[in-house]
Amino acid sequence: MSISSSMNAGVAGLRANSNRLATISDNIANSATYGYRRANTSFHSMVVGSGLAGQGAYAAGGVRTTSSRIIDQGGSLIGTQNATDIALSGRGFIPVTTELGARLNDGTAPLMLSPTGSFRQDADGVMRDSSGHALLGWPAARDGTIPAYPRDSTAALRPVRIEPNQQAFAATTNIDFGVNLPASATLPDASGEPYIMTVEFFSELGLAQTLNVEMRPELDAAGATNRWTMELTHSETGDSLGTFDMQFNTAPGIGGTLSSVSPTGTGPSAYDPDTGQILLEVAGQSMTFSIGRYDEGGGIVQRGATFSPLGVQQDGFGAGNLIGLMIDANGDLDAVYDSGFRRTLYRIPIVDVPNPNGLTARDGQAFQVSRDSGPFFLWDAGTGPVGEFVGFALQESATDVAAELTSLIQTQRAYSSNAKVIQTVDEMFQETTNIKR
Repeated sequence: MSISSSMNAGVAGLRANSNRLATISDNIANSATYGYRRANTSFHSMVVGSGLAGQGAYAAGGVRTTSSRIIDQGGSLIGTQNATDIALSGRGFIPVTTELGARLNDGTAPLMLSPTGSFRQDADGVMRDSSGHALLGWPAARDGTIPAYPRDSTAALRPVRIEPNQQAFAATTNIDFGVNLPASATLPDASGEPYIMTVEFFSELGLAQTLNVEMRPELDAAGATNRWTMELTHSETGDSLGTFDMQFNTAPGIGGTLSSVSPTGTGPSAYDPDTGQILLEVAGQSMTFSIGRYDEGGGIVQRGATFSPLGVQQDGFGAGNLIGLMIDANGDLDAVYDSGFRRTLYRIPIVDVPNPNGLTARDGQAFQVSRDSGPFFLWDAGTGPVGEFVGFALQESATDVAAELTSLIQTQRAYSSNAKVIQTVDEMFQETTNIKR
C-alpha cells in the first residue's frame, strides 16, 4: 500500500510542478506586457491518513496546487511620449469596457478594470487601448464642470468619444478687472490724465470683441481726493455701458480698497456690493464685470504711484481646432485647442474593490468584478484609498525575470526528483515481482 501511494505522490508531484511551470512560463512570456499581473502557484499537502502512533504505517497523500493572480502588486511606471498613456500612482484601476460594449452609450456597457492603458482614438473617435478596450468616463457639462454621478453604479459612465474635427469656443460670462490705480494721480499737483484700457471678450459666436475702460482721476486743490470716475464703452458699437464714481479707503488696514461705487449718467449697468460685480448687457450678451467688494482687495485698488493692469482676465475663449488631449492627476480629460485654451470633456474615475486579488482575469490585462472581489466603487483620483492619474506613463509588467528563472530551476529540480521517485517505485515493484522466480 505504501509503495503504491509513493507512486501516486510522485505522479501528483509531477502534475503540481507542471502547473507551476505553466505559471512561470506565462510570467516570463509577459515580462514585457504593460500592466501584466504575475500568476502564482501554491502547493498544498494532501494527507490520506496514517496508522496509529508507533505502528509505522504511512500512506503518502501527495500534493495539490492552486493557481492565482497577484493583482494588487503592480510594476513600476515608465514614461512615454503619448499624453493619453495612462497609469495610476497608487491603488485602483481604470474603467474600460469591451470592444462591443463601446457601441453602447446608455450606461449598460460591461465594466472592466485595467491597471494601465495606451489610449488612442479609433476611426469613430472612441479612446481605445491596444487590446481594443474602450475607456469609460463621466461626461462633463458644457462649461467643463462635472455633475454629481452615482459612485456605485456604471449607469452614468460612457465610452470616451472625441469628435476628431470639433471646434470649441466659450462666450465670456465674467471679466475680472483687477488693476492698481496710482494713488498719486489724485494729488492736487497731478496731471489729471485718464488711464485707458482695452479689455477683450468673446461673443456668443466665438468672435473677439473689446470694451474700452477709461478711468479718470478727480482732482481737488485742497488735497488728495482718492476718487475716480470709470466709464465703460463697447468698442464696436460705441455704446456706453455705464459710468461709475469710485471712492477708495484711506483707513489703516483697508487703505486702497473700494469704499463706495455709485453709477452716474444714463448707462444701464448697476454695481452689486454683495458680489463686487457690475452686470453688463453688451449687444444682447449678458456678462459680469468684477471690480471687487467694499473693503476687500482682489479687484480695483488704489495704491502707490504705478498703474498696473496685470490682474485683468476673462473666462471666454475664441473658436479653435482640437490639437490634442491631456489628462491631469484628477482624471480630467481635457481637449487642447490651437487657440491656447483647454476644456474638460470627461472625468475618469478610479475603480476600487475590497479584494483586488479576487477579481476575475480577462484577456488584455483586464479584470472583472466577482463575488470574491466584492462590489466596486468609483472614486475621484486622490480621494479615499486610491492614487492619482499619471499621464505620459504606463505601468510595466509585475514579472521579475530573475526571480522567475530561479523558480524555474527549482521547479525543474523538483520535477526531476518526483520522476526519480516514480522510477524508484517501479524498480521496487520489479524486485517484488522477481521474488517468485
